[in-house]
Amino acid sequence: MRKNPEIEIKETKLLSDNWYVLNKVTFNYKKENQLAESHIREVYDRGNGAAILLYNTVQKSVILTRQFRLPTYLNGNKTGMMIEVCAGLLDKENAENAVIRETEEETGYRLTKVQKVIETYMSPGSVTEILYLFVGEYDESMKVSEGGGLDAEQENIEVLEYTFDEAYAMIESGEITDAKTILLLQHAKIKGLV
Repeated sequence: MRKNPEIEIKETKLLSDNWYVLNKVTFNYKKENQLAESHIREVYDRGNGAAILLYNTVQKSVILTRQFRLPTYLNGNKTGMMIEVCAGLLDKENAENAVIRETEEETGYRLTKVQKVIETYMSPGSVTEILYLFVGEYDESMKVSEGGGLDAEQENIEVLEYTFDEAYAMIESGEITDAKTILLLQHAKIKGLV
């Protein structure tokens, strides 16, 4: 394994802070026994997030969400609609508290216990976000509202319930293309959760 490069940040220039923060970063990258190379990259900082797969062992089912995602629409998704696990930003909370809050806002299920699976960078070439992935068991007694997201955040979220086999087959059919959702469904299959 090669030695890690030496990095020196030379300049960070704010390009936009309209929705989140986009910076242009100039840095020197020095490999072992070589001169430093100057690099310029744009880096998008939207904060860290958390996502959760809700599963029911008795019904062998999962709760997913469906909502419009503009970037996918701009990149060829004809409807822009995505089927995903429940997810959201940490908003200065720890990941566990954030995912419990997001679960209730988006799906209407109030969880008291979740299990962390992994933390991962989803697009490390341009986005700073670390995504904390969880699983949590649900049943009908935990349903406290219809969910759907917050009007104040302009969320229009449809709550979906599928058998695990239906959801897993949707990966192969191309109906589920979201990476965090695929990772969590594969985790559930490997661990035999449902």
